[in-house]
Amino acid sequence: MAGVRGPIMKSRNHAPLRKPQVGFTLLETLVAMLILTIGILSMIDVMAQGLKVSTTTQYDYIAKKKAEEAIEAIFTARNSMEKSWDQIQNISQGGIFKDGPQLLYAPGNDGLVGTVNDDITHPDVVIIAPGPDGIMGTSDDLVVPLSGMTREIQITTVVDNAGKTLLNLRQITVIMRYTAIGGEKTQTFICYISPFA
Repeated sequence: MAGVRGPIMKSRNHAPLRKPQVGFTLLETLVAMLILTIGILSMIDVMAQGLKVSTTTQYDYIAKKKAEEAIEAIFTARNSMEKSWDQIQNISQGGIFKDGPQLLYAPGNDGLVGTVNDDITHPDVVIIAPGPDGIMGTSDDLVVPLSGMTREIQITTVVDNAGKTLLNLRQITVIMRYTAIGGEKTQTFICYISPFA
């Protein structure tokens, strides 16, 4: 059976198949860029908020320490008997502490802040690092000026629930006001003092 062949197959002429396109369409690229842009802008906003909080936190801490300084000085004056019980009041009540918000100055010769003895020639500052000489407390130190910060010391008598004035107890309220990133801030600190050490 030589010469016997199987059925003859005719080849069909097909058009070549196109390969499916790979890659991104213009719309997909634009959507990806939009998502990436939103992500980057969100990260920038978070970083800006972090900087704002860190700066505000520094001033919050300073305000707290300056309020504590005033309160501790009042207690020290009472404990050392440098000032009488009658003097530990605001000027409007016959005492030595100025009424209303006051700029921060170095304490005067009595060691108290917020009195008429404050050293107004030396605005209060916070030393943050020694200067080029490497010694803290010299004139070249790096400082944070507190020119935008005020302290108000209110010393009031305490009245009990029955409306009776307690002569041996006073409330000390120290209100710190300052400007930080984001606007005006106020912190209030309250404690009580008696004439007995």
